[in-house]
Amino acid sequence: MKLLVLHGLNLNMFGKRDPAQYGTTTLAEIDAAVEKLAAELGATAQCFQTNFEGAMVERIHQAHSDGTGAVIINAGAWTHYSYGIRDALAILSCPIVEVHMSNVHAREEFRHTSVFSPIVRGQICGFGIDSYLLGVRAAVSALQAK
Repeated sequence: MKLLVLHGLNLNMFGKRDPAQYGTTTLAEIDAAVEKLAAELGATAQCFQTNFEGAMVERIHQAHSDGTGAVIINAGAWTHYSYGIRDALAILSCPIVEVHMSNVHAREEFRHTSVFSPIVRGQICGFGIDSYLLGVRAAVSALQAK
């Protein structure tokens, strides 16, 4: 089981960016925890972060043909407006799990809408790093149910 974990713009600043909202865990620590849990569950996880929308779309396109079994994505602010990333995700036939460190529904109004919601298996938000770990568990469960 091959998992792809996608991190969007500004998420490379985890640990530095608004610790009251996102905590002090760094992106490297999140990636390490995701990879460890994936291995414990019999999967592998490849993590990818970019601040460039085209690079994110290209990586999603690559997932279409590289054996990716499931995608876990925290697209950051792109979640709320990037129809380009949404359309790239829609090409995939594998399960997609959307995750967010903060509870986007308890924040600013614009964060309440995800353009990905109609095409993802589900959304997990508000649990900090555990949102990612729950996303890994959900993705592996979806693959095992096939």
